[in-house]
Amino acid sequence: MDSSLSTVALPVALAVVMFGLGLALTPADFVRIGRQPRAVVVALALQLLVLPALCLGLVLAFGLPPLLAVGMMLLAASPGGTTANLFSHLYRGDVALNISLTAINSVIAVVTLPLVTNLAVGFFDPPDAGTLGLQFGKTLQVFAIVLVPVALGMLVRRSAPAFADRMDKPVRILSAVVLALVILGTIVAERENVGSYLADVGLPALVFCLCSLTLGFLVPRLLGIGRAQAVASSFEIGVHNSTLAIAVAISVLGSVELAVPAAVYGVLMFPVAAVFGWAITRRNAPAGDREDPVPAG
Repeated sequence: MDSSLSTVALPVALAVVMFGLGLALTPADFVRIGRQPRAVVVALALQLLVLPALCLGLVLAFGLPPLLAVGMMLLAASPGGTTANLFSHLYRGDVALNISLTAINSVIAVVTLPLVTNLAVGFFDPPDAGTLGLQFGKTLQVFAIVLVPVALGMLVRRSAPAFADRMDKPVRILSAVVLALVILGTIVAERENVGSYLADVGLPALVFCLCSLTLGFLVPRLLGIGRAQAVASSFEIGVHNSTLAIAVAISVLGSVELAVPAAVYGVLMFPVAAVFGWAITRRNAPAGDREDPVPAG
């Protein structure tokens, strides 16, 4: 990918997305976590522990090449995207829980994303492995591109809440456009290999998306958590921040090939999430379950 795109355009695009996320957050979103402990703990356990293990199993089962394998693990370590909130709203999930999970995941990802990526690099040992790891300096870059724009967005919301509310819809639209452009740019940059990449990673990415959405919904329900919270958990876990994964792969790690799994996932997750949402809501939930905004526990 052209150096100006990877060093300037992509980080700026991600900053816009993360700033928009910050505009939708308030300190109350973090405080609310204490009032929804069971739903939050279950969702975080799935996001931080189960998904990386699931992704590792899929990568090994499909025998992915080392770079694509690391790219898949980088995707698995990325937090939920802002689009998860939209899907949750459309399918009657607990959007407040989504916002809280996105908030805490964005903070935790500063630690977990470099950790999972470094472990994946060590395990799969791709070419140029010595330059791919997220060492301290690169971890600081992840911190900067994840938390700084979010913090600035939160500051703007605190000082100008009316402006933040007006900007919510335009920023969401812009974020979707940015994601589409980032995916397109990644595919164009690797156009000579895109066919083989899709053959290698298309099915694993699809299976990973379906498994993420399904586990995110079924596990909370099996543990007695309300339906609305289970829907929120499902989309938070199944709709990853592909823009972040692509930006880290290209701008921080300097590898377009590492970004391919996130780009493919970014294309697949929208229709898959939409069909999944329709599937879990096609039958009306019982009246007592459908109106379940208060989390269990």
